[in-house]
Amino acid sequence: MKLPFKIDLSDKVAVITGGGGVLCASFAEAVAECGAKVAVLDINLEAAERVAAGIRANGGIAIAVKANCLERESLDEARATVEKELGSCDILINGAGGNNPRATTANEYFDPETLGDADKVDFFDLKPEGIKFVFDLNVTAAFLTTQVFALDMAKKGKGTVLNISSMNAFRPLTKIPAYSAAKAAVSNFTQWLAVHFATAGVRVNAIAPGFFVTNQNRALLFAPDGTPTPRTEKILRGTPMGRFGESEELLGTMLWLLSDEAAGFVTGIVVPVDGGFSAYSGV
Repeated sequence: MKLPFKIDLSDKVAVITGGGGVLCASFAEAVAECGAKVAVLDINLEAAERVAAGIRANGGIAIAVKANCLERESLDEARATVEKELGSCDILINGAGGNNPRATTANEYFDPETLGDADKVDFFDLKPEGIKFVFDLNVTAAFLTTQVFALDMAKKGKGTVLNISSMNAFRPLTKIPAYSAAKAAVSNFTQWLAVHFATAGVRVNAIAPGFFVTNQNRALLFAPDGTPTPRTEKILRGTPMGRFGESEELLGTMLWLLSDEAAGFVTGIVVPVDGGFSAYSGV
């Protein structure tokens, strides 16, 4: 992996949730390149182990830990494993999150002709359980994980929390009301935590990625034959740079926010990395 620049994370322990995914795997590899000992947490242990093994093969220190970020007991067990194997947490990246079909509408706009159509889920068809699941997956997961892993930071009087928000927090996308609302809550929660931990020496910030191709959204963005879907065409028309981001293009912002030397007076911000999407009015 080629980093845009390096920071010194020697003797730091970094915990990354959702570490088996495309974006968070690159985060894990980057902080390992900078000398951190990395705990790759994921509900999919096999995916986490692939990332951790790659880091070890490259000379870094990493472990894979199975963790369900919606269960406090699972996170407590993960913390005990991390402390035993690597030490107490210095850096927490809350990367676990995502959307779910149960909280997604079929239409972008209300269409009375599709009411009652089982194949055309409308806003009025959405169930509270689906909305709650997506909210929990993004907000409650960040809350619980921070409760578990930030305590050691607060006691030490130093540390960094990095949340992963989204462009949806700035401008909600059609079809995904729960995900958009949840990411807006993540941004707000980031600001709240930053104030709460300010006197404890713990900085809290967030990155708001624009559109990146991941395992979660690939099927929505491309047809089986690899051609772009209509949604992809709309996304790219709304992105002034006219393309999807690459996971490596998040690393410079991440490293800056994690560096106490470069960003020691930076806390409570949400940084868009979006190819201009949040700045574009469409005209």
